[in-house]
Amino acid sequence: MGRKVTVATCALNQWALDFEGNLQRILKSIVIAKHRGARYRLGPELEICGYGCWDHYYESDTLLHSLQVLAALLESPVTQDVICDVGMPVMHRNVRYNCRVIFLNRKILLIRPKMALANEGNYRELRWFTPWSRSRQTEEYFLPRMLQDLTKQETVPFGDAVLSTWDTCIGSEVCEELWTPHSPHVDMGLDGVEIFTNASGSHHVLRKAHARVDLVTMATTKNGGIYLLANQKGCDGDRLYYDGCALIAMNGSIFAQGSQFSLDDVEVLTATLDLEDIRSYRAEISSRNLAASRVSSYPRVKVDFALSCHEDLLEPVSEPVEWKYHSPAEEISLGPACWLWDFLRRSRQAGFFLPLSGGVDSAATACLVYSMCRQVCEAVRRGNPEVLADVRIIVNQPSYTPQDPRELCGRVLTTCYMASENSSQETCDRARELAQQIGSHHVGLSIDPAVKALVGIFSLVTGTSPRFAVHGGSGRENLALQNVQARVRMVVAYLFAQLSLWSRGASGGLLVLGSANVDESLLGYLTKYDCSSADINPIGGISKTDLRAFVQLCMERFQLPALQSILAAPATAELEPLAHGQVSQTDEEDMGMTYAELSVYGRLRKVAKTGPYSMFCKLLNMWKDTCSPRQVADKVKRFFSKYSLNRHKMTTLTPAYHAESYSPDDNRFDLRPFLYNTRWPWQFRCIENQVLQLEGRQQQELDGVD
Repeated sequence: MGRKVTVATCALNQWALDFEGNLQRILKSIVIAKHRGARYRLGPELEICGYGCWDHYYESDTLLHSLQVLAALLESPVTQDVICDVGMPVMHRNVRYNCRVIFLNRKILLIRPKMALANEGNYRELRWFTPWSRSRQTEEYFLPRMLQDLTKQETVPFGDAVLSTWDTCIGSEVCEELWTPHSPHVDMGLDGVEIFTNASGSHHVLRKAHARVDLVTMATTKNGGIYLLANQKGCDGDRLYYDGCALIAMNGSIFAQGSQFSLDDVEVLTATLDLEDIRSYRAEISSRNLAASRVSSYPRVKVDFALSCHEDLLEPVSEPVEWKYHSPAEEISLGPACWLWDFLRRSRQAGFFLPLSGGVDSAATACLVYSMCRQVCEAVRRGNPEVLADVRIIVNQPSYTPQDPRELCGRVLTTCYMASENSSQETCDRARELAQQIGSHHVGLSIDPAVKALVGIFSLVTGTSPRFAVHGGSGRENLALQNVQARVRMVVAYLFAQLSLWSRGASGGLLVLGSANVDESLLGYLTKYDCSSADINPIGGISKTDLRAFVQLCMERFQLPALQSILAAPATAELEPLAHGQVSQTDEEDMGMTYAELSVYGRLRKVAKTGPYSMFCKLLNMWKDTCSPRQVADKVKRFFSKYSLNRHKMTTLTPAYHAESYSPDDNRFDLRPFLYNTRWPWQFRCIENQVLQLEGRQQQELDGVD
């Protein structure tokens, strides 16, 4: 009697509304799974249409094309003799559900709708879908005619059920359901389900990979069983990067780990596991077995099929593996670089244009493009045909094969140092040295003629000439003269992005890269419509602290010594006149707070959901050893005043790689107003009253000491 089963799960780089490409990737994954002996294949959430369709889910086209792809899968000889579990939206009785469609040999076995929808942070599933709320109940789903003709079925089960094959029992949960306090796998496992499947659309956030792994291993530690997790990978056409990490676990151990970041569009994991190991693991957990004797049973869909073979005694089983995690600096070097690759190849542009200032942020952005080039060369060296084909299209050279990342970087990255009379020679030298070491095509130019022309127009019209503060001008004049430089750089960046390849006799245009970090965006420490206004921003969701760690990693791992002086230099916008040839302005002085403090404010504001008063209360304890209550109050007031004063800038924020949970991105993630009463009179008065009380108490204690 067979008892060893080979199962497969995938990470697929699906693209919203790319039905043709999505179908081909699904078929390819099934071919690989079958080739490795798998009899069950699980794919990611909503893989047929791509997870990130957003309001396209409202359109009947999306439902129609998903059904057409399902029909193509049912019809394909590739899907014979393997249970296929695919994700797509399904309309049942005029209600849209996020579903798993499980089929075998041209017959649909079960349509399993998602029961707990993700509706926080970046997720809006309740906007488009309804959760299936009837636990352990099914209904008849009437198949559309195009499927009836193929399957010879009029109706199929729709709802919360499990599959019962000749040799085992299989149950589905979908993404968010694993994260709920009472996950379906708990009761399914107690009811005898031995294989749990989870199709996910889970995005990358720094330092979060362990959360998924811990949930899966804990699920199978407490209840026994095999757990398959599939996930989307790639950019899917939006700010999020879905980071793979497909896995197979059993009885609390990992048996297969997928990559978190890779340029492979199709990744399939398989494992051969012994069902008897589940049964013996469960046998001695007395408390589990008592609970199992009382559990309500699931409807079972009988499947005339086995996952195991009759004679499998000599079949080798998979061995457990130790999960390998990336450090946060490694995650930054890989995730945004993969995201850049997806944007570049899917936008069909010829490369990137980056204003390179000689500071940490633009240097980090340049290093991400260089890291992308390294990954592309490595993928080509390993024989990835899709990456090679895409590179050849990007560089417009059908016979090109990239081998050296520096050489490839010279083709796809143009860097530009845009000097003004306020720029120092040191930043110019640092930018040029880094460009030489990563191999980018580097341009140096002066924006002074354009700045003088614009200020000249203003003077001509008004008869007044604004001056910098150091020359006796007001704060308003000073700010306007800084901003005009920053905005000229944005105009120059787009001009060069569109024409620099043309001027070199090459075809195509370049995507403009922004390089404002998450902390600067949070505080609004950037000029609206300056060169932070770009096509995409790979570091827009990453803190300054993490960026510095990433640049340090690049310096050591990629042998880029130019980064040493960039890290050592104080962060500066270089928009005010130099004092004796030296920088007179630094970012932290301008902001009135440090980057380290900004990260704390950001997490408290967004993740801990604190307003000004609550933030003050939390920071009183966090900073009690270094700050008095009055100092904490002043810092909180300064942050909220500047944050709310500049919040309007988030409405123009460049689409940025989403890596940090306190991103202030107004477009999708941080749904707060952009017009505030920036004085916060009520909130600040509450803080002030509390400070006065604390100061009075401290004074009493001092008087008591006397």
